[in-house]
Amino acid sequence: MLKNILPRGRSRSLNRTQKAAIAGVGTLGAAAVALTAVPASGQSTTSEAAPTAKVEYSTKQIKDVDAGVTGQLAGASQKVAAIDAKKEAASNKATTAKKAVEKHETKKSTSRSAERTEVKKAAKSYPDNLDGWIREARAILSKHDIPGTYDGIHRNIIRESSGNPKAINDWDINAINGIPSKGLLQVIPPTFKAYHVPGTSWDIYDPVANIAAACNYAADKYGTMDNVDSAY
Repeated sequence: MLKNILPRGRSRSLNRTQKAAIAGVGTLGAAAVALTAVPASGQSTTSEAAPTAKVEYSTKQIKDVDAGVTGQLAGASQKVAAIDAKKEAASNKATTAKKAVEKHETKKSTSRSAERTEVKKAAKSYPDNLDGWIREARAILSKHDIPGTYDGIHRNIIRESSGNPKAINDWDINAINGIPSKGLLQVIPPTFKAYHVPGTSWDIYDPVANIAAACNYAADKYGTMDNVDSAY
């Protein structure tokens, strides 16, 4: 384009008019370039990228959401803590009740054990001989208000059986009738059964049971074993 403005063979030095013309042509060219960048929609754009606008973010909503979530988590934690507390309280209550039952059972067991020990000791406090049998029998007789002194019982035992708990009479009238006298105080079975003393054996040969039944019979017939001096 500049070649058309400058005449051939002329000097290349430019006067003011030519310079102005060239400047005008440059301006028109720039304008043309600018116009070619305008889109069909009529909105002007530039070939350079527009600077990125600074976006401002608000944290208000995020804070509110965060606060809501935090509140929900706190509420959930409180509910879980409340449930755990109830479970722990129930467990503690159950444990306390169990301990109370175990303590009660232990106390009962200890009491029963102590009672058994006392009974066992009482049973072993009498020697297994004539002296022990008489003493044990008298202890039982006293509970039933049946009289009989140690001497009165001992005297009749020596006369009747010589102190043999397995003694049996196989020659007197009772033996002839088929109901022989048996044991320390020679008691016949019907009499032993009728005057048996509670707390003693039902074995007629048991020394304590034999003494107790004989003393009970003597007390009923004679007032006391002490009043018996012969066969009764």
